[in-house]
Amino acid sequence: MAFVFAFILAAFLGYIYGHRIRPNLKLQKALRDFQSRAAAILEDEKKGVYKTIVTDNQKSSELVVEVKELAVTQGGQVKVEYLSAYYKNPVFRTRKKAEMLQEVYDLLGEYLPKNEIEWYEVNGRHANLKEFVKELDTEQKPHIGIN
Repeated sequence: MAFVFAFILAAFLGYIYGHRIRPNLKLQKALRDFQSRAAAILEDEKKGVYKTIVTDNQKSSELVVEVKELAVTQGGQVKVEYLSAYYKNPVFRTRKKAEMLQEVYDLLGEYLPKNEIEWYEVNGRHANLKEFVKELDTEQKPHIGIN
């Protein structure tokens, strides 16, 4: 009799695990994966290009810098992270990659005027995705405990 009871209990617990718990764990993992991918897509919307003229020893060149917005001050300044930079006149300066970004940081600083940055265009798809992620956060967290 105890053997039959243990078998029925094991079958019931197996059913609960297989049909209730495991699919919920898979759903949580899929939601976390989706949220991380959506966050990566939405990060692209905060990028732009800043252009300025640099003069040194009677030579000048246009400096083009790709920036990412980190924060905006009340005075209209944007704290930026420099992603890439290059001079239109390649003989002006020959620094590459990290040295170039350090030179740009020393030259321009952390903050740039917001109105002088040409921001990349953001289409309606980003807005829809942002709204969907916001809705997903508010509806799913209380029910299944995703953090």
